[in-house]
Amino acid sequence: MTDEIVTDTQTAVEEQLVDNVVRSFDDCTDPRLKQLLTSLVHHLHGFIRDVRLTEAEWNAAIEFLTEVGHITDDRRQEFILLSDVLGASMQTINVANPACENATEATVFGPFFVDDAPRIDLGGDASGGASGQPCWVEGTVRDTGGDPVPGARIEIWEADEDGFYDVQYDDARVGGRAHLYSDDDGHYRFWALTPTPYPIPHDGPVGRILTATGRSPMRASHLHFMVTAEGMRTLVTHIFVSGDELLDSDTVFGVKDSLIKEFVEQPAGTPTPDGRDVGDKSWARTVFDIVLAPADV
Repeated sequence: MTDEIVTDTQTAVEEQLVDNVVRSFDDCTDPRLKQLLTSLVHHLHGFIRDVRLTEAEWNAAIEFLTEVGHITDDRRQEFILLSDVLGASMQTINVANPACENATEATVFGPFFVDDAPRIDLGGDASGGASGQPCWVEGTVRDTGGDPVPGARIEIWEADEDGFYDVQYDDARVGGRAHLYSDDDGHYRFWALTPTPYPIPHDGPVGRILTATGRSPMRASHLHFMVTAEGMRTLVTHIFVSGDELLDSDTVFGVKDSLIKEFVEQPAGTPTPDGRDVGDKSWARTVFDIVLAPADV
């Protein structure tokens, strides 16, 4: 806070404004909307009063948010990036996905999911020709009681070895993303790429915040999953690479210990699980067993 002395008279003026704004919602017929707006006003005005916000700072904030809006389009979501780097995305995930027995933990959605990713068969290749080390991923989808979940839709998406998602290129390519379904026993398997670290887009207003605060734009290496099944809570999560030096400094605070997995590198010439010929390349493999919480938890 500044050293400004706030008199009783000034305090009364400020508190009266808060009361007036809150009272303006008295006729709202949507209880949840009224709750959200009332709480927002209390917290927003509390912040303004706590830091004694100046008009110049308010103007700078408006200009910043305007720029965030201008740079956002159907391929880049700067508002999600802003939410991510402030930890708001991760906190929303924590609140909306309470712990449920042994269910797999959720983490941030990120700005690069795209609907209608190509379908692949079990054992298919999700890389779509994107560059990187081939990686065999396998596991099961089960409920918290240990029973298999057949027919679970598994969406996967990731960056290539250069740190870019397909939507960050301007040639309409589709790669590093796909969807598949678990089999009757809840098993799934596919080829992807070994995840590598990459920076979030930092050439815009969110990047300037990171620079101004001495923060890195780097994300720890990860592979995205979204898993849906009837009667189950939708799971949005990642798996992270054990040993990655960025695990403790992921710029969107998305790492959870339970989601760190061993990606075991296989020397060139090592036979693959499905007999695929990967040429003279090394490849990696990992196991990710998924446990879905019931939808009503």
